Amino acid sequence: MKRRAEPALVPADTRASVAVDLGAESCRVSLLRWVEGHPMISLVHRFANAPREIDGGLRWDLAMIEVGLDEGLRRCAGIATEGIRSIAVDGWAVDYVRVDAEGRPLADPFCYRDERTVKSERSLHRRISPDRLRELTGVQLLRINTVYQLHADRLQKLDEGRQWLNLPEYILSRWGGARVAEHTNATHTAMVELYNREWCREIFTAAQLDLACAPKLVPPGTELGKLSGPLAELPALRDTVLIAPACHDTASAIAGIPATGNDWAYISSGTWSLVGTLVEQPRNGKDAADENFTNLGAVGDRICFHKNVNGMWLIKQCIDYWAQEMTSDGRVWGVTELVAAAEKVTKPHGVLDVDDPDLMLAGRMPQRINAQRIRRGLEPLDESPENAPAFASLIFHSLAARYAKVLDRAALYGGKKLKRLFIVGGASQNEFLNRLTHEATGLEVLRGAAESSTVGNFAVQMAVLEGSRDAVTGVYAEQVSRWAGVFVVALERA
Repeated sequence: MKRRAEPALVPADTRASVAVDLGAESCRVSLLRWVEGHPMISLVHRFANAPREIDGGLRWDLAMIEVGLDEGLRRCAGIATEGIRSIAVDGWAVDYVRVDAEGRPLADPFCYRDERTVKSERSLHRRISPDRLRELTGVQLLRINTVYQLHADRLQKLDEGRQWLNLPEYILSRWGGARVAEHTNATHTAMVELYNREWCREIFTAAQLDLACAPKLVPPGTELGKLSGPLAELPALRDTVLIAPACHDTASAIAGIPATGNDWAYISSGTWSLVGTLVEQPRNGKDAADENFTNLGAVGDRICFHKNVNGMWLIKQCIDYWAQEMTSDGRVWGVTELVAAAEKVTKPHGVLDVDDPDLMLAGRMPQRINAQRIRRGLEPLDESPENAPAFASLIFHSLAARYAKVLDRAALYGGKKLKRLFIVGGASQNEFLNRLTHEATGLEVLRGAAESSTVGNFAVQMAVLEGSRDAVTGVYAEQVSRWAGVFVVALERA
């Protein structure tokens, strides 16, 4: 990644910091230490995460996540003998934990892919129109949004509890922090008014939700108090501050891009692809609304103006399907070798509509892909594991084509002339897809940090701890960007 030279940044207090990233496939606990004036970032603990079917619903194993994160903090405390100054948590949006008066979870949280929201979406739209929801929030209409999940709770007559907390904020609360909804994460609920940035009473009423159960909204970079409980008895964690960073992992990932100027866009590339650009003011005109672009909170009082595009979910689902039956030579495909093999096959005839709702659902992905091809008058592909490279090539060409179309619209509605495209997240390492994206968009493609959400998480922590506490100023965003540049270099050196 190209970046301007920056003077060295070293904090006044060189105790360590911890960044927790909650992922739908894995959760990570990373440690930032300062050694002879240089930052060192290391992944201390990583564990797999996945929803599972419980009592007819797709839910997250909350106890497993809690145990894994506590273990990560213990390992960090054992390494950072100088003490840990701060901890911050980011993660995927929209999913939440319902808690009782003492903050204890009432049940394992539902996964956003649970199909119960199909019914609740229809129900809610009878009470408030999709156009009105969009007008009020500026948020992309997706049935995974928190508002549809909370409405599903009402339809199922589930115990509403004292409060609900999005997952990153729940973890911070569990460790002793105040119960809050951080702004970047809250915007993805589709229940925050676009311009006054408060919970929208009209939407709560329509969804039959109690506004009193909604947590207090706070900006990114808010200190939530000190770590408490058993972990705080460890010497390294006796005076540790809990911080709400940009709790939405996409907002953290964008904060982890050390870019300046107004000519760049981003793709946060992973299970989902978030494709768009940063803007200073919301873009909620008819065209943007018709194409379902979203206006989500970003660090520094800016807006992540982007569109959700399907991503590596398609490949992962195909691999999971093929894993059930080995190839004739006994091979089970992995992502890296499948990417390499896909690069060698002939360019596919036709591309997929990667955002077909059927391709958002789990299971039988090769059949789902072929069903779409048949509907569009194209020949189906051989679904055997031996033909996996052809499926992968089709998916990558289709993603690149979709990225190009979305970025063209983002530039138009955002009033920008784009020249650079930063790709961050786990799939940023996919050089084949990066090359196809460059060819499709004509933009200079710059690969950012694979763990950009970790970079952004640490950058917000340092900007806050070193005195830039006013999260609504450009100075704050600039400081976050400078720290991000320092930490990207640190990761490259690791």
